[in-house]
Amino acid sequence: MMGRMASEETQTRNHTVRDARDPSPGGTGDDGAAAVTGAPARKSTTRAWTTRLVVVGIMLSALNLRPAITSLGALLEEVRDGLGMSGSVAGLLTSVPPLCFAVFGVMAPRLARRFGPAAVVCAGMAAIAAGLVIRPFTGGTPGFLAASALALMGIAVSNVLMPVIVKRWFPDRVGSMTGAYSMALALGTSTAAAVTVPVTDALGGDWRSGLAVWAALAAAAVLPWLPVLRDRGAASASGAETAQGEPSRRETHQGEAEAAPVLRITRSRTAWALAVFFGLQATAAYITMGWMAQIFRDAGVAAGTAGLLLAVTMVMGVPLAFVIPRLATRLPHQGPIVLALGVCGLAGYAGLYFAPAGGAWAWAVLLGVSNCAFPLALTMVGMRARSGPGVAQLSAFAQSTGYLLSIPGPLLVGVLYQHSGGWGLPIALMVALMIPQMAVGWLAGRDRTVEAEATGR
Repeated sequence: MMGRMASEETQTRNHTVRDARDPSPGGTGDDGAAAVTGAPARKSTTRAWTTRLVVVGIMLSALNLRPAITSLGALLEEVRDGLGMSGSVAGLLTSVPPLCFAVFGVMAPRLARRFGPAAVVCAGMAAIAAGLVIRPFTGGTPGFLAASALALMGIAVSNVLMPVIVKRWFPDRVGSMTGAYSMALALGTSTAAAVTVPVTDALGGDWRSGLAVWAALAAAAVLPWLPVLRDRGAASASGAETAQGEPSRRETHQGEAEAAPVLRITRSRTAWALAVFFGLQATAAYITMGWMAQIFRDAGVAAGTAGLLLAVTMVMGVPLAFVIPRLATRLPHQGPIVLALGVCGLAGYAGLYFAPAGGAWAWAVLLGVSNCAFPLALTMVGMRARSGPGVAQLSAFAQSTGYLLSIPGPLLVGVLYQHSGGWGLPIALMVALMIPQMAVGWLAGRDRTVEAEATGR
């Protein structure tokens, strides 16, 4: 109920129209549209098609937020051999994604204010496509890293702005839309990991072609945004509302600036709790993706089976990424979901310690459930701010700070594993990190907004 009331408040504040039966104040309903264009029926039809294009754009964009990373992981050995990459540089590659997410994600709110969130995400998809098609053919490690950074920059700004677009276009469906694009993100992650090697084999065994092929998916994600940007540009030029019933970009930004006070986001305890929660869940996810298969292999599990177990862990995020955000928006406090996911993680780690091979499938499933803290964190970003600018600022702060916190985790696990000769200390570290993750997640899940905390009201 509280989530629904917050959505309705945001809907009124941003003058966003969902359909012809729900005219909002300020003359943005069908009556207002008729006064501006004299053609309410045509405007309603155009609005419906534009909304569908936004949904398609969101889903295709979400599919592209991880293949640049997981496709490289599948062919890392071939890339190292092909480029003559040292082991230390190859290890650096595993820390580049969160570093780029932290550095470039900070830029997203400023770019969104200047050009609009949809335009920035469209440009982000173009950057991903360009980076992926260039990097296999650069001919050396520096060029490969630079092109990877270009693709990761596109991913970083899109990561931050996806919750903003959902909040702006679908304020009454934050949970379902966040779940939908989180599910698409998980699907893109697992698909790239699973099919990159077979696709490379089908293309003649050239790792360059196997990596470059993912640029086509990113290029496809650019297309749905182009008509949306064209419609918004035409509306802004004429001073009228856009075709989807949303105010023109200048009117939207002015209205939000008046509705939302200037935030000092670092004054908000909820923002800090959400940032630390985001960082700890990202740490757990990167440790799982980077090391879980090796834990199983060291326990005597065959290499092929260990890879399949990792795939199971990632695939668990596909259905749960849709269910968890919908459930979260129906609760006034998301802390119980945080605790449930944390308990699954602790049980999975205990299994890896006491019987890694005997209950391997159960541990893979439990850790897959635990990793669904990611879509929960994204959902809470949309719920902990009232306005579009507030969501943008909170998303940038939580993700940039969180990804910075996540960088040392996978490296520290590798150091502990190398020096201890076993998995006891690394698993103990994973357990130790899960406890504060549950604690700060409980704090972040309280029914509060960063606007109220950051402005002292």
